[in-house]
Amino acid sequence: MNLPLALTLGEPAGIGPDLTLAIWSKRRELAAPPFYLLGDPAFIGARAYALGLSVPIVETTPTNSRLVFDRALPVVPFGLRVTARAGRPDPSSAPAAIGAIRTAVADVLAGRAAAVVTNPIAKSVLYQARFPDPGHTEYLARLAEEMTGTPVRPVMMLWSPELAVVPVTIHIPLCDVMSALTADLIVETGRIVARDMTARFGITHPRLAIAGLNPHAGEDGTIGREDVEVVAPAIKRLKAEGIDARGPLPADAMFHSVARATYDAALCMYHDQALIPIKTLAFHHGVNVTLGLPFVRTSPDHGTAFDLAGTGRADPSSLLAALKLAARMTPAAA
Repeated sequence: MNLPLALTLGEPAGIGPDLTLAIWSKRRELAAPPFYLLGDPAFIGARAYALGLSVPIVETTPTNSRLVFDRALPVVPFGLRVTARAGRPDPSSAPAAIGAIRTAVADVLAGRAAAVVTNPIAKSVLYQARFPDPGHTEYLARLAEEMTGTPVRPVMMLWSPELAVVPVTIHIPLCDVMSALTADLIVETGRIVARDMTARFGITHPRLAIAGLNPHAGEDGTIGREDVEVVAPAIKRLKAEGIDARGPLPADAMFHSVARATYDAALCMYHDQALIPIKTLAFHHGVNVTLGLPFVRTSPDHGTAFDLAGTGRADPSSLLAALKLAARMTPAAA
């Protein structure tokens, strides 16, 4: 049986509810895949009214959501009320944002949904509620380990039709990158990317372009030794395992159109080296994909945009792209 996608509520005071309502209201012309929203039906109905959207809300279950989707937005409750107002984050809503993620993962692992698609969360709000994880990705990995009993190593990919990038080190200060960057980390990341690009994206022999850390990839060690001593040995190990990896490549020459045609994903050594090019090329339709999990997870590549919440001006393109990519990556999806 084809399965719906499980879409989380995200930060209730942010634009996630608005984007969800906007996509459902134009579901046919946008060719949106069937999904259900994990949230509070009364809250979603009130947000639709405030936005002036005529969206019928039906409280349902994951199993019945496909039957509902064409005529109403299926909302699956999980026992928590939401009281936050648009644009005014309220720490009391943090349990609902967290609970929606946990329920979505449980639904997918139990075979009730095809994939997890997450609306944006506000980490600052969650931290006020003593959320213990650094962010979405780490929480998803912890849930997967708790629910399956198997260790998980998550890898963040930012994907668009124009470019797919993977930062090897992520949310750490730039001054700490070198202490975190090791050949083992690059190899482990490359393995996961190659494996999931085959398993999830259907690319039989994925081509990985690996950026150097230093300007001009170090100029053979004259501008720093890291590319010679850390990055190049990692690439050699990946090649020995049969992975099509090349580099270290000068990052300033990797992202023009001719270069992009030669690889399927770019592995970058730090956060901005990866995210600046993809946000330049695909700011409104990039998708955050978590590789390395025992399920598919996608998310829009933007934040909660409190200043736009409740105004009807938020652009749903990235969430729509996340829904479509999740369906594409999951054979069980509708």
